[in-house]
Amino acid sequence: QVRFVESGGGLVQPGGSLRLSCGASSSITGIYAMGWYRQAPGKQRERVASVTFGGATTYADSVSGRFTISRDNAKNTVDLQMNSLKPEDTAVYFCNTAITGVLLPWGQGTQVIVSS
Repeated sequence: QVRFVESGGGLVQPGGSLRLSCGASSSITGIYAMGWYRQAPGKQRERVASVTFGGATTYADSVSGRFTISRDNAKNTVDLQMNSLKPEDTAVYFCNTAITGVLLPWGQGTQVIVSS
């Protein structure tokens, strides 16, 4: 079963940028859609972006225009470029499939803190 390892989080000032990376333990070629999710303290986990095998992307309204998701099927990685970060982007970020009803075991996530 595929396992995910997220990295790249940290502390950044409002308006700053971070690039998150998700490495999969095995091939993601067969996974039609991959996504990035986040969970803020006291809130439910939400999906913020997804990308299909062919590169088609979708974004939550809250991050559209600021975040960019990409995947490298050869390297089994899914990245999330986050620009113009806001304090409300503070959360633990996870990657997983973006297929309804087909979630794999969650990784440990990577913490993003946006604060001055």
